[in-house]
This record gives sequence, C-alpha cells and structure tokens, in this order.
Amino acid sequence: MITKVNALESLVPGSQWTLRGDELEWLDTEQTRPTDAEIAAEITRLEADYAAKQYQRDRAAAYPSLAEQMDMQYWDSVNGTTVWADTIAAIKERYPKS
Repeated sequence: MITKVNALESLVPGSQWTLRGDELEWLDTEQTRPTDAEIAAEITRLEADYAAKQYQRDRAAAYPSLAEQMDMQYWDSVNGTTVWADTIAAIKERYPKS
C-alpha cells in the first residue's frame, strides 16, 4: 500500500516534516511543501508504477535460486542441453512484461 509518507519521500527526498495521523506539519526550511493535490497525484503515480511491475515480483518468486541456475548452466555446457534457457524462457512467458 502506497502512503502519504511514500509520496513525500518521492516528491521531496530528505525533507523534514512530521505526520500525525493525516495532518502534515512541514518543518523543512529549504524545500517547498508539496500541495495536497501533488501528494495525491504522487500516490496515484506510485500505485500505478507498483502495479505495472507485478510481473517482476512474480518472476523473482518463480526463478530458481542463483546456485540452481549456475548448476543448470554447468550441466547444459557439459551435456549440450538448454535446460537453463528453457526454464528462464518459460518463466518470462508465464509472467510477461505488461
């Protein structure tokens, strides 16, 4: 879940502020406080970005460990097979880039 905190950290990195409930107190004297509309728009943008990258999270969970992949590559080179490439291609096909 993307929050107001995430939006503020994205919009004004390193800024100084306090959030009590939904009440924002701006403490930073060098950076300008974003408007409520800018914060809401950034939450929407971050949510869309997160949703668009679901395939990356799905692929990461499906990939064999790096040790297993290295073992596949070793045995592919010894046996002249394509097990590793086939495994990775199947995962990429199951979870295509959106």
